[in-house]
Amino acid sequence: MDKKIERLIILIVDFLAINGAFLFYFYLRVETGWFDMMIQPAMFLTMFALYFYWFVLFVFVGMYRTWFASSRFDELSLLFKSSFVGIFLLFVIILYDDSLHGAPSTNRLLIFIYWGIFLLFVGTGRLFVRSFQRRLLIKGIGRRNALLIGFNPVSFKIHKAIVKHRALGLDVIGFAAVKKKNIGKRRDGVEALGSVDEIGDLIDKYEVRNIIIALEKQEAEIVQQVIASCDNRNVSIKIVPDLYHIISGQARISQIYGFPLISIMPQLMPEWEKKAKRLLDIIVSLLILIISSPATILTAIAIKLDGKGPILFKQERMGLNGKVFNVYKFRSMVQDAEKKSGPVWSTKDDPRITRVGKFIRKVRIDEIPQMINVLKGEMSLVGPRPERPYFVEKLSKEIPLYKRRLKVRPGVTGWAQVKHKYDETIEDVKTKLNFDLFYIENMSLRMDMKILFRTIFVVLFGKGHFE
Repeated sequence: MDKKIERLIILIVDFLAINGAFLFYFYLRVETGWFDMMIQPAMFLTMFALYFYWFVLFVFVGMYRTWFASSRFDELSLLFKSSFVGIFLLFVIILYDDSLHGAPSTNRLLIFIYWGIFLLFVGTGRLFVRSFQRRLLIKGIGRRNALLIGFNPVSFKIHKAIVKHRALGLDVIGFAAVKKKNIGKRRDGVEALGSVDEIGDLIDKYEVRNIIIALEKQEAEIVQQVIASCDNRNVSIKIVPDLYHIISGQARISQIYGFPLISIMPQLMPEWEKKAKRLLDIIVSLLILIISSPATILTAIAIKLDGKGPILFKQERMGLNGKVFNVYKFRSMVQDAEKKSGPVWSTKDDPRITRVGKFIRKVRIDEIPQMINVLKGEMSLVGPRPERPYFVEKLSKEIPLYKRRLKVRPGVTGWAQVKHKYDETIEDVKTKLNFDLFYIENMSLRMDMKILFRTIFVVLFGKGHFE
């Protein structure tokens, strides 16, 4: 089913279900005469306000995202959790309103009757749409091509399970073999179309949308290569549980109609958290720029008095989806610091750092101008540190998955910065990459707040590194 049509159908069903739930509740509350009333509410105005309220809440929690092949239980679980939050907020509003008008406290409990009706109507509507989509998938409508990585007993078992579970909506178009000798061989009517080195070409040629890694344990070293080959392509990657430890920290377990696969590198942050994260970026960066203005002025004067060169230092960095932008910092090094050496990483006791530079780096004042990058949307408060294009290209050749960092907006601070030291060797970069990948796969407002508080600790005690 086309994504736009899918969203339109669920929007229509939700509209009917939410308003239907209110009309039924209104009938019980007003028309039956079972409950005392001080003032009769305006039906259509209240109905419109409630629908708008639930629509906004559902958008923020991500209930209008496409949910190809995810379970009906997960759908109802998300509905229950989001409606619980919504009902709690409504209860607080009603409690406040009743206290103003002296309404009896028993009226407040009616909100839970409405909640039960709401769950029944909206849940039934969602199940209807989900069951309808499931039937379409079984009949062959809206199915997606899948490629199995591996030509072995594990992949054969997975293939049989996929064929059995038609509601997954997956059609295995072939295998990608690890051993060259298996290319061209067939199993249960499906051919080994090429080797794991040709995954990118196979994805493009056969319009693959799902990659399922089903390797044997002795082939585990191929996992990182496969994931790196699928990067920057619109594919969903899943792996059999036995190989989970290979990519620990980069995956999240999910249930798909009870099918035992693990999703690799999903987009974990819900829509409402993404919007809240961006709002937090704007508010905090503005506050920092305003509050720090006296320190900013003094720093600018000190840099100018300390030696020749501009007050602000700008440098090209690679950001979200590989877009290059100029990052701003207070200049803490001598002018043209890389004129002779070319691009190099700074070190803890770098001789190129000026006297003022040592101080502003220690107390992190040099990072304040990056709030401008945050306001412009080029950076976030929290995320992997942006790296220069030269190093991104160099490191991506040496370290699998390095470009995965470009999937999220870079940050002023990050999990790697509060957990590790300066990047002085390639091993330091690899260590920080693991921290960055952990952050990307576990992004949440809660984790952002944790990193921000740890950053304050780092600044106060002079630990950590923000290059």
